[in-house]
Amino acid sequence: MKPFIKSASLDQLGITASVACAIHCAALPFIITTLPLWGLEFLAHSWVELSMICLSLVIGIWSLSTSFPKHEKVLPIMVLVTGFGFIAIGHYAFHSLEAILIPIGGFTIAVAHYLNWKYSRSCNHHKTK
Repeated sequence: MKPFIKSASLDQLGITASVACAIHCAALPFIITTLPLWGLEFLAHSWVELSMICLSLVIGIWSLSTSFPKHEKVLPIMVLVTGFGFIAIGHYAFHSLEAILIPIGGFTIAVAHYLNWKYSRSCNHHKTK
């Protein structure tokens, strides 16, 4: 049975969502005062950030779980967990480092998708068990 969405497409979507989340989190402290002038004050709400994190989580789990049986490399999973760890630590433990840890987490998640995509492309055979 073929998957509904290919893993490579999910990785591209995951990279885009993760980088967008990282840019949003890194740039928001600098531009928060100008958002109302542009009518974009909704970007400063916590539900936007939580939505981006949840979207990245769903795409990450879906993408990596779909392609893991093909390449059987654990590194993308470890990098993905590390990225979400940075985000969680930034949100819940070290609020003073939130503006640094959360963007690092977003870019780390993007790296996990890149690694997953790279491993999936280099794997040309399907293992039979």
